[in-house]
Amino acid sequence: MQKKLYKLSKSGIHNRGLFAAVDIPKGTRVIEYLGEKITKAESERRAIAWENDARKKGKGLVYIFELNQRYDIDGNIPKNDARFINHSCEPNCEAEVIRGHIWILTLRDIKAGEELTYDYGYDLAHFMDHPCLCGTPSCPGFIVRSDFRARLKRMLAKTRAKKKAHSE
Repeated sequence: MQKKLYKLSKSGIHNRGLFAAVDIPKGTRVIEYLGEKITKAESERRAIAWENDARKKGKGLVYIFELNQRYDIDGNIPKNDARFINHSCEPNCEAEVIRGHIWILTLRDIKAGEELTYDYGYDLAHFMDHPCLCGTPSCPGFIVRSDFRARLKRMLAKTRAKKKAHSE
C-alpha cells in the first residue's frame, strides 16, 4: 500500500490546506478530486446558491470543478480532501483530467511540509469576488487565471492612480 502523500493542516493562505507528508517528485499524481458528477446547468445553479450564501456568511463554499464540456464535479463531500488545496499565483501543482478523473499532479519536486497549491484559473469578469491571499511576488491580490494577471495589475494600477489624483 502506498504511503499517503499529503496531510491536512492549518494554512497561512486560507484556514486549512493540504501539505506534503513526504518529499514528492515532479509529475506525481498526489490526490484525485472526488465528488458528485453534475450537469453544467446544475453546476451553475449550485454555484450561484453557494456564492449568495458565502457572501452573507463571509466565506467561500464553492468546490465545483470543470470535468468536461457537459459535466462538472461538485467536490463538496466529506471524503474529498482535495477540496482543501488552496490557490496560489505560483502553484506547485496542477489539475489534469485523466480518463474522466480529475487528478492533482505536481509541477515540480515538493519537499515534505510544503503546502500543495494550484491555480484555480478564475476568469477576470468577477475578480473582486475572489481576493487572493497567497502572498507570492506575482500575486495581483485577486484569484485570476495566470494569463489575466498582468492585465489585472495594470487595471488596478490605473484605479489607484485615479484615486490618488482625486485625493490631491
